[in-house]
Amino acid sequence: MNIMLFHSAFGLRPAVEAAADRLRAAGHEVWTPDLFEGRTFDTVEEGMAFKDEIGKDELLKRAVLAAAPYSDRGLVYAGFSFGAATAQTLALGDDKAKGLLLLHGTSDIAEGVSVDELPVQLHVAEPDPFETDDWLTAWYLQMGRTGADVEVYRYAGAGHIYTDPDLPDYDEEAAEATWRVALGFLETL
Repeated sequence: MNIMLFHSAFGLRPAVEAAADRLRAAGHEVWTPDLFEGRTFDTVEEGMAFKDEIGKDELLKRAVLAAAPYSDRGLVYAGFSFGAATAQTLALGDDKAKGLLLLHGTSDIAEGVSVDELPVQLHVAEPDPFETDDWLTAWYLQMGRTGADVEVYRYAGAGHIYTDPDLPDYDEEAAEATWRVALGFLETL
């Protein structure tokens, strides 16, 4: 598979590159665009402030420009937290998308979006302060109405971005379970 992997609000950190390397080792081609142009952050608050400073439209433009040269190949869009929200937006707007792998995040769904059984897999902590139970229920129902084929995996007791070993939320057991399931998902596409 061809995978476009977007970073979280922490920026393009070593954990994102390590995830890309894990995916490459499984035989996938992976791109990791840097939407923050080299900036990384130590706290989610700093990253979110920088993200807001750049603005949603500019970040979406950067993401579209990064994916555009490869979209004809049929991309699997993937991302971490803020990057998952970005991946979701692009996947739902790309009729050649092969799949959507969401790690630690989701996004609003535009009115009238329709996909043809797009395979979607979400991995998220339980509970997650950014992905509440009510939000996830509504998101799941909305994604189903778009025509997506959605699977949701919850990880009790894990922190928000539990796959990044350099962050306090890291949970090795949940991270390894996530990668095992996600790699299996990618093999089905």
